[in-house]
Order: sequence, then structure tokens, then C-alpha cells
Amino acid sequence: MEHRRLGKSGLVVTDLCLGTMMFGSRNTKEEAFAIMDRALEAGIDFFDTAEVYPVPPRADHVHRTEEIVGEWLAGRNRDEILLASKVGGPAHGWFRPPLRRGHSALDRNHIRRAVEGSLRRLRTDYLDLYQTHWPDHGMRYEDTLEALDELVREGKVRVIGSSNENAWGLMKAEAVSRECGLARYDTVQNNFSILNRRFEDELAFIARKEQIHLLPYSPLGGGVCSGKYNDGGRPVGARFSEYLHAGGERQQSMAHRFVNEKSLATVAELRELAASAGYGLVPLCLAWSRQHDFVASSIFGATSLEQLEECLQARDLILPDEVLAAIDAITARHPYPLG
Repeated sequence: MEHRRLGKSGLVVTDLCLGTMMFGSRNTKEEAFAIMDRALEAGIDFFDTAEVYPVPPRADHVHRTEEIVGEWLAGRNRDEILLASKVGGPAHGWFRPPLRRGHSALDRNHIRRAVEGSLRRLRTDYLDLYQTHWPDHGMRYEDTLEALDELVREGKVRVIGSSNENAWGLMKAEAVSRECGLARYDTVQNNFSILNRRFEDELAFIARKEQIHLLPYSPLGGGVCSGKYNDGGRPVGARFSEYLHAGGERQQSMAHRFVNEKSLATVAELRELAASAGYGLVPLCLAWSRQHDFVASSIFGATSLEQLEECLQARDLILPDEVLAAIDAITARHPYPLG
């Protein structure tokens, strides 16, 4: 693995990051501990969580992921772990903080309450990276950034970033930071994978010019890039299998966004390419994600040690130009497969 700087900050992280959003829903505490132990042993020092995790967000288990990570972290040397979390932000439907009934916003009150809760659950006195989980385009960016800047000045947060942000919001935040002398977003955590290359349309240009590094989430397309949903596969225990079978309207809509004719056709061709090149499908897709100059660290999740080991095969994998060109040709035949 490589170590890469987050934006213009002094923070340097491994180019693979362990995502934890299933801990407490699809993983028991013991399973989560084993996964984090193995990731750290393998050299990954960057872990990502959020106040609203695990998913799907529910009032009966909200915050559980941070509690699990905090209990694990309590038995570790805090200085060897780089820890990221997120403030939930405004009521964005599926990811709104379940216990706040939609009365949340990226204002000083909400950010302050959220970070204090995260620090308590994570059993630490600071976060290496603190991100807005969803943008609040109805608020003044000055108010949000002033609140986050306070946390940086107090030492409770080292670096700040955004998530699920668009081009306008990212440049607006950058302009406000410059004009007001406030802490800047050094990272943006957006969905980015072979199945979803939209970041390359506009945001990649901004990321390069402004040195705001991407932390891709779902680099395996929510698990679709593993191939497990191809050929009619609906594996027991898989997230989208459950959403398609017994999920509510919102969950079924999300499942169809990821598991559809175009995404499965893309994966079928990627599987053939990976086999001909001598790679596993998962390592191929994860290596592709981390092999971009605007990417600092690719965030992947695992619900078992077996899945983790498969992902770890991407640690030192560098895809040659001919394989990258073949991937470009495949995605050109199946543009924007995630609806």
C-alpha cells in the first residue's frame, strides 16, 4: 500500500481505508473486532465511520457502529489509528439521524452536539478527519465552516471534509474558506467506482486544481463488483438480496439502482477481463479505484474475514495500461450503469 496526503493537510493515510457501516447490523461486535484486527495487521491505518451508522439507519441501533469501533479502539494505541467520522447533517431521507426527527442542520448547535457524541462513543478526545455526511445547500456555508473551524482550533478535529457533495457545493465551500480564513475541506467522500464514474465528469477537475482529495465509497459498487448478483444470484445475507426480497420502497429502489441490467452486464465483462489478466474481480475493481491521482484512499467494507482477505489482494496491485484501457472500453459500452 501507498501512503497519501489528504488534500493540503499534514495528514497522511494508507490508500485503502476500512469502512465500518455494517458493524452492528450485519456484523456482530466480535466479527467487527476480528475484521479491524486483521486490517490493522495488514497495514491499513485508516478507518471510516459515521454517527448514523450502521445501515440501514434505524432508531434501535443508531450509533452502534461508533460504539463498537470505540470499544475496539480503547484497547489500541490511538496514535497508530487514523479515524474518520461524519456529522449526519440535514434530513436527507434514508440517511437522516433517526433520533432527531429531521430537525437537524449543519449549524453550530447540531455539529457541536454530533461531534461530542461521536467522541464519547469512539472513546477518543479527537478525530483525525471529520466530515459532513450530506451537504446542506440551504444554509450559509460560513456558518457550517465556522463551526467546523472551531473544532479544529480546539484540537477536537484535525482535518475536515465533505461527503456526497456536488461541484457547486465543493467550490462554494472552498471560496468561503479562503475569504473568511476558515478551515477548508481537504477531502470529499463521494460514490465512485467502475460502475459509477460520475466524479470524473466535473468533480475530478476541481479535486486536482484545488487539491481536495477524493475518498471513494462503494468502490465495489455496493458489492455488485464481486459478481455475486450476476447470473440471477441473490446470495443469502447480501444487502441487496434482502432489500429486493423484503425491503421497503426506499430500500428496493436503492437495490434496483445498483443491481440492474447495465450494472450486471458491466460486471460480466469485467469478470472476463479479470480472468484473462490473471486477477480476481474484486482486486481488479478495488485497484482501479485507488489508481487515480485525485484519490487519497478508497473506502471498502467487509462483513467477513474472507471478504477482507479478497479485498487485501488489491494492496500492491497496479493495473497495466492495457487493462485500464480495456476497462475504459467496457464502461464506454455500458455508460452510467448505476441509475
